[in-house]
Amino acid sequence: MSENIVEINNDNFETEVTNSATPVLVDFWAEWCGPCRMQESTIEELAQEYAGKVKVGKVNTDDSQDTAVKLGISAIPTLIIFKNGEVAKKLVGLSPKKTLQAALDEVL
Repeated sequence: MSENIVEINNDNFETEVTNSATPVLVDFWAEWCGPCRMQESTIEELAQEYAGKVKVGKVNTDDSQDTAVKLGISAIPTLIIFKNGEVAKKLVGLSPKKTLQAALDEVL
């Protein structure tokens, strides 16, 4: 994981996401998920491009099942953009970089 990506789990979700002053792009993923691994390079690029404007984090759904269930994550990868602690955008499945950029720009 790059220095621009925060590892988010059950214990720090509220601090890192709900209470964040900036919008947060959260990638819900798992080690065994092929499409999740394909999405990884796009997430890292976005973390660099939006550094200082958007916080980017990853939630391993196997390790943080409580958070995944609470947010209704039923398929991965799921990408959720939170703004002021609320869900602003939710994208399920492998998403192209342009789609994610448009969603982030809309939230900003």
